[in-house]
Amino acid sequence: MSEKTTAAETAAPHRYTAALAADIEARWQDFWEKQGVYEAPNPGEGDLGGDPEQVAKPKKFIMDMFPYPSGAGLHVGHPLGYIATDVFARFLRMTGHNVLHALGFDAFGLPAEQYAVQTGTHPRTSTESNMGQMRAQLRRLGLGHDQRRSFATIDPDYYHWTQWIFLQIFNAWYDTEADRARPISELVEQFASGERGTPDGFGPWGELSDRERAEVLSEYRLAYASDAPVNWSPGLGTVLANEEVTAEGRSERGNFPVFKARLRQWNMRITAYADRLLRDLDALDWPEAIKLQQRNWIGRSEGARIDFPVGGDKVEVFTTRQDTLFGATYMVLAPEHPLVDSVVPDAWPQGARPEWTGGHATPAEAVSAYRAQAEAKSDVERQAEAKDKTGVFTGAYARNPASGERVPVFIADYVLMGYGTGAIMAVPAHDTRDFAFARAFELPMRCVVEPSDDRGLDPAAWDDAFVSYDARIVNSSGEGVSLDGLTVAEAKERMTRWLEERGIGEGTVNFRLRDWLFSRQRYWGEPFPIVYDEEGIAHALPESMLPLELPEVEDYSPRTFDPDDAEAQPETPLSRNEEWVDVTLDLGDGKGPRRFRRETNTMPNWAGSCWYELRYLDPYNSEKLVDPDVERYWMGPREGQPTGGVDLYVGGAEHAVLHLLYARFWSKVLYDLGHISSAEPFHKLYNQGMIQAYVYRDARGIAVPAAEVEERDGAYWYRGEKVTRLLGKMGKSLKNAVTPDEICAEYGADTLRLYEMAMGPLDVSRPWDTRAVVGQYRLLQRLWRNVVDETTGEVTVVDTEPDEDTLRALHKAVDGVRQDMAGLRFNTAIAKITELNNHVTKGREVPRSVAERMVLLIAPLAPHVAEELWRRLGHDTTVVHADFPVADPAYVVDETVTCVVQVKGKVRARLEVPPSIPEGELEERALAEPAVVAALDGADIRKVIVRAPKLVNVVPA
Repeated sequence: MSEKTTAAETAAPHRYTAALAADIEARWQDFWEKQGVYEAPNPGEGDLGGDPEQVAKPKKFIMDMFPYPSGAGLHVGHPLGYIATDVFARFLRMTGHNVLHALGFDAFGLPAEQYAVQTGTHPRTSTESNMGQMRAQLRRLGLGHDQRRSFATIDPDYYHWTQWIFLQIFNAWYDTEADRARPISELVEQFASGERGTPDGFGPWGELSDRERAEVLSEYRLAYASDAPVNWSPGLGTVLANEEVTAEGRSERGNFPVFKARLRQWNMRITAYADRLLRDLDALDWPEAIKLQQRNWIGRSEGARIDFPVGGDKVEVFTTRQDTLFGATYMVLAPEHPLVDSVVPDAWPQGARPEWTGGHATPAEAVSAYRAQAEAKSDVERQAEAKDKTGVFTGAYARNPASGERVPVFIADYVLMGYGTGAIMAVPAHDTRDFAFARAFELPMRCVVEPSDDRGLDPAAWDDAFVSYDARIVNSSGEGVSLDGLTVAEAKERMTRWLEERGIGEGTVNFRLRDWLFSRQRYWGEPFPIVYDEEGIAHALPESMLPLELPEVEDYSPRTFDPDDAEAQPETPLSRNEEWVDVTLDLGDGKGPRRFRRETNTMPNWAGSCWYELRYLDPYNSEKLVDPDVERYWMGPREGQPTGGVDLYVGGAEHAVLHLLYARFWSKVLYDLGHISSAEPFHKLYNQGMIQAYVYRDARGIAVPAAEVEERDGAYWYRGEKVTRLLGKMGKSLKNAVTPDEICAEYGADTLRLYEMAMGPLDVSRPWDTRAVVGQYRLLQRLWRNVVDETTGEVTVVDTEPDEDTLRALHKAVDGVRQDMAGLRFNTAIAKITELNNHVTKGREVPRSVAERMVLLIAPLAPHVAEELWRRLGHDTTVVHADFPVADPAYVVDETVTCVVQVKGKVRARLEVPPSIPEGELEERALAEPAVVAALDGADIRKVIVRAPKLVNVVPA
């Protein structure tokens, strides 16, 4: 501390300083916690039931996206959303709402497991330590969470219900006729009664073995295990979801290569809900950009399924352009397509061109070599618009069902098994990728959509394909059908009808969305409540055996391999604990104790965050997922929220197609099965921006500590070396992180809260500037001085009425701040409070009525200093539940407004007029104004445009 600062504090011992702020903040945080001022009562008499008067108020459920407790702790960018929801929740409490605002921890995940692998520390130990640090940091910010409702996904009492939900999904199927999920037992009853026939290839239900019945049900269950192409990362030793793989085909964590492999994995049949996930977006108050991302990810396409005969098989394709079927001159299968092996002949047929065969002696050799090449690429690489198209002829030919022509069948990596049917009819004249492939392999092209330009009808003369959805069909007549002369829409309809009449296709809908891969080869995750009998049949554990807790293991890491070893196979940490894996259990199915083997994969880290909003409602319930009355009160449908859900959910836009889509799916299953009343988890979504920071790099490109960089003459220097500056993320690795603890120590938590909210609109990213924090610190100091004498500590407000100017300034601020708070425009609310405070500072005395309202206005933003001033002003109840000020309309409206008078578009006069002046009177006054008369100079007036009370525009003849 400098001598100057010491002298100032000695002269003003009651000045608002960082030390005084720290004392105030610690005292009031203890008080709020002890008094439970943020506790929101539930309806009824359950664990959290309480105050019927409070429950009778309008409710609001405010949520932040689950934080992960990192060992690095928080930097100032992390609390942006938490402070914003806290400000809004405080405002709602002060405007008469029962507010539920809580925060838990999404604590399973790879970082803790990797730390355990490196150090031998149990993931629970490091995770709980990190949570303790984060709780302390968040408490210091004065966040008003209902601590009774806090939890972590690693708590057995929590993941008991994560496992229970998994079993509900496992024991459910989607009834397409009813358009909802139903218990699997009802499907079994339909099979047993003969109401529903078993799938092709299976006999009557009563004649099937247990294993056959399990196979049938697996085709329907919403959670099922299957051998499927997966993203296998040998370097991590685990399988990844599509969303966890980067555009470069590498793992998001660790940047390891990712390969395609076929493994037995658990999946969630999210595709059954594709239409509903799309349809219900319309009922949600979400940013349009997020809705668009989900719509694109789900990728609904209307078209037709068409069967192409290939030898003794038929290959099914899905196309959105069935109108171009006559133009299909070849087919392409994904290299992984299951029919590839069966259609490949022993030898090349006559006419197979050398460029088609890849120089191989037989089709089987060519296909095998190309498959190996394709497996080394990620889906993103395969879909990239590469200039050179690769592929190989299978040696087989299909028959175009419309033209009857023989068309060659290729495999190519630009067709993916995970999209559509894994096979396409190639219409090179009207598809850019097919055109490039056809040119590369000298395949024929036929124009069937008439070009609108002068290129003609011979694709051989074109530079690229002609693609149009608004054109006429040509060259498209065959047996029993002619599309010539029809528009694209008309031709689609006619072709679909013709396909259905012949039984070789049908109109259908396809989705880009794939089922959700739900297995991870890790230790630190929820164990599956599944065991396998000696026949390999999966059985659900009875609810009485939940939670199935994680056992201890000696080695936390999945077995990792050479990152480039695509042939490696996963080995999970749980599989090494044979005592836990191999068990004798009585599942209560009447068969007595039997030997079983537990599932040794764990659930992905997304599992716990798919339903956590429900646990906040009823965190101590050990009998039910959630009490129905409690869920209906906080999340049930209501006016303006037809699908129910959380009233406000704040978090990053990066979760658009991961967490948000998965959580919506789980909610819909639980809704269908009657466990909850809300068909959607989050009604209103708000994406906060990011706090960025300057990154300084030396000549080698290495980041240097931002705090040690000096600015001189417009350049930046670190230890005598010139460095470059760029705006980027804030983080420990970039050496530019600023912790909230640092700012709280220097200025106080209220200053940090104000600065983060004042930096700009909440949904826009903004750069951090520690030097600018002092501006909000001074606002609080001026507010303090307006109430408290810095020398004596006495309250200095007076019990006199404010003057007219102050009343108008006050009520305009109240009106504006109230609207800004409701609209999450906290930066403009702070600007209005600052303007009012500055106005009050100019006066010699501060009326009590003005001081109290200023304290209430700032209370949601700076709760500690507001609570302290509220008490010093003589109130014995907490400011948290005080009434937010309401403006008097009489003082909000200006006595006069400025009216601009224009002649020929140029401003000629300004008039001070009453806001309610009639148009006729305003026109009369404007035309009588000397400057206007002079500008007209006797000219006739053609028109006078009046926009009372602010504009008159005179147009001379």
